[in-house]
Amino acid sequence: MIRTKIDRLNTGQSLRPEELKSLVLLTDPELQRYLREKGRQKAQEHFGNGVYIRGLIEFTNYCANDCYYCGLRRSNRKVRRYRLDRRAILLCCKTGYELGFRTFVLQGGEDQGFQVKEMTGLIEDIRRSYPDCAITLSIGERSAGEYQAYFNAGADRYLLRHETANEEHYRRLHPDRLSLKQRKACLYQLRAIGYQAGTGFMVGSPYQTADHLVADLQFIQELQPQMIGIGPFLPHRDTPFGTFLPGSLSQTLNLIAILRLMHPTALIPATTALGSLVPDGREQGILCGANVVMPNLSPVQVREKYMLYNNKLFSGAEAAEGLRDLEKRLNTIGYRIAYGRGDYQQPHSLQERSTHVI
Repeated sequence: MIRTKIDRLNTGQSLRPEELKSLVLLTDPELQRYLREKGRQKAQEHFGNGVYIRGLIEFTNYCANDCYYCGLRRSNRKVRRYRLDRRAILLCCKTGYELGFRTFVLQGGEDQGFQVKEMTGLIEDIRRSYPDCAITLSIGERSAGEYQAYFNAGADRYLLRHETANEEHYRRLHPDRLSLKQRKACLYQLRAIGYQAGTGFMVGSPYQTADHLVADLQFIQELQPQMIGIGPFLPHRDTPFGTFLPGSLSQTLNLIAILRLMHPTALIPATTALGSLVPDGREQGILCGANVVMPNLSPVQVREKYMLYNNKLFSGAEAAEGLRDLEKRLNTIGYRIAYGRGDYQQPHSLQERSTHVI
């Protein structure tokens, strides 16, 4: 019965909520292997054995928000705050470009210290210096006017994880000033403007249920984002959720496979959180259908200050300077680094698929 549901997803059919829930709750080892193998095969069908790399630049750890799960939350007085200036950010891009990166991800808290004019100028500088590169932003909820200004300046993609699609659950993870309605509105604005938009959620976050995860899958199906980022919840000691247990590796891997079958051509990262949970977590994610990794391009001296959760990795194969190590680890599981922008592609013919990441 479960195998039939997996096969239906694999052939592009939709499942009812209760059927999705049975996959979300899947624990049988043999059926898990079957699901994950189907996810891996689906990714290889569209992307071959190439894994795209994104150069992550964590340019500010200031944040105006107070999300209960995040180590960068405004109320955490133990964080050593920093902002990279324009010169430092452009130097990160230069280093990344020379290493072969063709996508830069500017990620930060919702920092009001970076004004719209400053951000647009920075994006224009990167676009002018590296016209063949994609620019991704991950800086939270902004006005439609700001999103449009950044798009006009040259930004291509925007990452904004919704974290949970259930209103009650959202309120348990965030202070009252934040709302799921606004978060969803931002995602639809991004799609309307023309960004390649990304969303996603934590697996195993406090108070999460299987029904919440089904709601996440349904919302993503409705939004049809080009990028989907999920990872296990990992606690940060200096937050209200500091004593909660991490999310399940097994369930996260199952959900990567489910999302790959539901969204065959989406860009799905094997997140740093996976690698922080277990040493080979990223490789396990790739073997379930993930096709993106995001090594850290940030200056070494600030990486430990961008601590979203306890024991976040930022060196070795997680770092831009560790590409050789990353390549070796990918080769071990039969994959390779796919250099290039790695834009989202609409479903295409099998002939096109065979050359997609070359």
